[in-house]
Amino acid sequence: MTQAALPSSIAPPTPAAKLRAFAADIKISHTIFAMPWAILAAFLAAVGWPHIGQVGLIVACMVFARTVAMAANRLLDARLDALNPRTARRAIPSGALSRKFFTGIIVFCTAGFMAACYGFEFWFDNRWPLLLGVPVLLFISLYPLLKRFTRLCHYYLGLALALAPICAWVAIAGSIAWPPIVMAGAVLLWTAGFDIIYACQDLKSDLETGVVSVPARLGLIRALWVARITHVGCAALLITIGLVSPAFGVLYFTGAGLAIVLLAIEHALVWNGDLSKVGLAFFTINGIISVVVGALGVMDVLL
Repeated sequence: MTQAALPSSIAPPTPAAKLRAFAADIKISHTIFAMPWAILAAFLAAVGWPHIGQVGLIVACMVFARTVAMAANRLLDARLDALNPRTARRAIPSGALSRKFFTGIIVFCTAGFMAACYGFEFWFDNRWPLLLGVPVLLFISLYPLLKRFTRLCHYYLGLALALAPICAWVAIAGSIAWPPIVMAGAVLLWTAGFDIIYACQDLKSDLETGVVSVPARLGLIRALWVARITHVGCAALLITIGLVSPAFGVLYFTGAGLAIVLLAIEHALVWNGDLSKVGLAFFTINGIISVVVGALGVMDVLL
C-alpha cells in the first residue's frame, strides 16, 4: 500500500485530535516567518508602542490569514501532494482529514479574519483593513495555482508574505510610506530565496508531475544560484530599510547584519546541491532571521 492510499480509518477520532492534526499539517509554527515583520512594521508605524488592542488584532489577522492560505494550499494541491513521496502523508492525501474539514476551517478562519479587520474600524476608526481584507485573503490563497504555469511562483509566495509589514503598517497608520514598502521588498526576496531552496527537494517529483518551479526549469545547481542572487537582493534591501527609517539605528543594523550572516550560512548548508540539511537551512535559520531582525528592530524603535 502506498503512502497516498493510507486508509481513512487513521483519521483522528475527536475534534481536538483533528485540530492537532490540522495544525501539524499546515505547520502552524511557520507563522514565525512573517509575524515578526508585521510586529516590527506596527511599532515602526506607531513610532513606539502601538495600542495593545491593535497589536492583538494584527496577531489575530496574521494567524487567521495564514491558516486560510495554508488550508487553501492543501486543498488545491491535494492531488499533487498525493503524487509526491515527500508530501503523500499530508492530511488530505493520506485520508487523515477530509476536504470538508479543511473547507470548514477556511470558512471559520475567514470569518475570524474579517472580524479582526472590522475591529480596526470599530475601535480605532481605521476602515482600511476591512476594505482590503477580502482582496488580501484571495491573493495569499492563490499561490498553489501559480506553480502550474510559472517559475515566478516562488516570488509570488514572497509577495504574499511581504503583505505582512504593509498590512500591519496600514492597520496602524491608516496610510502607506516607504519603510514598509522597502521592508516588503526584503521579505519578498528573502521568502522567494528560501522557497527556491526548499523546492529543490521536489525536483524529481516536479519534473514528473509538471509543476513549474525554478529547480524544475533550471536544474538543482542553477536554481541554488538563483536563490543566492535573490538573497543578495534581500541583503541590500535589509540595509536600505535602516537608511530610510529614521527610527532605526545600531540595534536594527546589528540585526540586519546578523540576518545577512545567517543567509550566508543557509546557502553554505546546501552548497553544491547537498540537501541533507535543507530542513535546518529552511526552518531553523529563517525563523531565527525573522525573530532577530524583528526583535532588534522593535528595541531600536523603543529606545
